[in-house]
Amino acid sequence: MKILITGGAGFIGSRLSAELVKLGHDVTIFDSLHPQVHFLNETNYSIAKASGAKLIVGDIRTRDDIQRAVTETSPDYIFHLAAETGTGQSFDHPTRYNEVNIIGTTNLIESVRSSEMLGMGSVRRIVLAGSRSVYGEGACVNMEGRPTAAVARTNEDLSKGDFQPKSASGESLTPVPTAADICPVAPASIYASTKLMQEYLLTQAFWGTQTEVGILRLQNVYGPGQSMSNPYTGVISIFADQIMQGKTLNIYEDGEITRDFVYVDDVVRAFASTVALESFSDEIVDIGAGEAATILDVAKEMINLVGDERNGLKITGNFRAGDIRYAIADISKAQALLGWTPQVSVKQGLEQFSKWAKEDQA
Repeated sequence: MKILITGGAGFIGSRLSAELVKLGHDVTIFDSLHPQVHFLNETNYSIAKASGAKLIVGDIRTRDDIQRAVTETSPDYIFHLAAETGTGQSFDHPTRYNEVNIIGTTNLIESVRSSEMLGMGSVRRIVLAGSRSVYGEGACVNMEGRPTAAVARTNEDLSKGDFQPKSASGESLTPVPTAADICPVAPASIYASTKLMQEYLLTQAFWGTQTEVGILRLQNVYGPGQSMSNPYTGVISIFADQIMQGKTLNIYEDGEITRDFVYVDDVVRAFASTVALESFSDEIVDIGAGEAATILDVAKEMINLVGDERNGLKITGNFRAGDIRYAIADISKAQALLGWTPQVSVKQGLEQFSKWAKEDQA
């Protein structure tokens, strides 16, 4: 297959490029090589260069750049990974997030349509790297165990140290694993809203055409190569960087924020598995480890792996607008549709990430 990967030199994209080349596909990477992602972080770009994939440097915000990539490659498959990420940063740079995530996606859509009008062949499938952030607080049940929608947590409640998700009527709810088939979307940040718009744009633009659209909604992806200099790449790399600087870790809320940390190699296998599917039309699949880990437990394990007795942590009660309390994926659909299950436990993944982080900083 001829495959185009937008954002293909990034954290996930570089490894996906290498995997698809290994499987015998003709792979082209399209990437802007943005300094926030690549500055002081050669790991991912090195993997991309060594993969044997062709590299086209361009900005997805520029229609001519992505049009050139689509025209030159005439791809059978497109993996759309190019995106601005980070909940906190999206509040400070809403225009940038909209330009990359939304306008970039419409540029890709128009480029595919334009190439097809020129008789260059149809793109068979586009697979989007979606985000679990589109769920907001995610799936919850009430005291009777009935599924109940949670609303965004209020500044008033968070300021009082009341961190529990609640219903619209104010009833406290219990979070449960989230699946696309049963949980409505309720984005609570600018980043999440732009990721949901990517989904809408792609499925609506190619509805009724020969181009299938599939979406993998990713939980918190981590692993070697995750930028240590980018403060928006994820809490694990942030913790590792702060520990090696001898800083005390600031643990938000009460430390019981819960996340589903999925190892990058497992995510790559999930994406690669979609190539072999006979049909993947308008499917939304949740990808995670399916394993709950609190931020406090992860912080303690990272100190154990990366630091020493001089490192410490402090539960501060601080909070951020747009953060959610509990995020765990129901991965049953991934198992059934993709034949995929995660192979790396959180403990194993943290050990591998910590080993890389210490070597990288040295």
